[in-house]
Amino acid sequence: MGNADLRDIAVIEDVSFDVLEGSVVAVDAHNWLYRYLTTTVKWTNDDIYTTADGTEVANLVGVVQGLPKFFEADVTPVFVFDGAVTDLKDDEVQRRREQREQYEDQLEDAREAGDAVRVARLESRTQRLTDVILETTRELLALLDVPTVDAPAEGEAQAAHMARRGDVDYVGTEDYDALLFGAPFTLRQLTSSGDPELMDFEATLAEHDLSWEQLVDVALLCGTDFNDGVRGYGPKTAVKAVREHGDLWGVSENEDVYVENADRIRELFLDPAVTEEYTIETSIDPDLAAAREFVTDQWAVDAEEVARGFERIESSVVQTGLEDWT
Repeated sequence: MGNADLRDIAVIEDVSFDVLEGSVVAVDAHNWLYRYLTTTVKWTNDDIYTTADGTEVANLVGVVQGLPKFFEADVTPVFVFDGAVTDLKDDEVQRRREQREQYEDQLEDAREAGDAVRVARLESRTQRLTDVILETTRELLALLDVPTVDAPAEGEAQAAHMARRGDVDYVGTEDYDALLFGAPFTLRQLTSSGDPELMDFEATLAEHDLSWEQLVDVALLCGTDFNDGVRGYGPKTAVKAVREHGDLWGVSENEDVYVENADRIRELFLDPAVTEEYTIETSIDPDLAAAREFVTDQWAVDAEEVARGFERIESSVVQTGLEDWT
């Protein structure tokens, strides 16, 4: 999910990783993984992460290169994996599938034309999280002793729930919809080279004098992955309308607008399917030898491509005493 209109509403500030030292972050695994997957594919020769039978596991390169950012900052990541997809998201899933098919057609043309730059760009856009990618990611995280949680539905909703319970300090995702799930503090740009952004839920509500329910109503007017929104309602217009009329139903009655499945979508954000059956262990002791063997021997990833990542992980364990975290 990712309603970019929410950026115009959210209270966001840059933070230093120094501020995050000792914290625990519930990471939207699919979101984080997809970004590293596409970056790896775009900038890395596919021979480096493709097995003899043609299976691509660029995700393993991405995981090894991405985890050190957490470890070096003395931050414990907890990767939360998506569960079942709600039928309300069928249209969005279909739209993404059709877009990927268009990119695949363009990719074939680019290959025939010998356009290496365009091929690299389009290969990154046609990536998807296959069963092999998800399974090998889980196995590698287990070898590195990184905790994982299986969400019954949306991983972002589960991560927000864990944060609201106080079991983690932050939610980590590039999407803005963490606000709609009520995540108290969300870290964005965890896959970027610089410091992250911190998105503050309560400060956002206070900034616009909105309740959580009203914030969701604003998003429904603007549009989410579950609905198209209402023509003419951008962030500022939606906030004004909801504050004036109280809620989405007041806006609908007074301004003659209609949001399909509003009740169900509203409930999805305010009372999503989540679980409390999880354990978060922050005392991490990675088996680096087994992890290296898994990546380079079992899955034939070029050892040189992941050497620096493993070195950084090993160094961060020594420097921060990661195995003694409590």
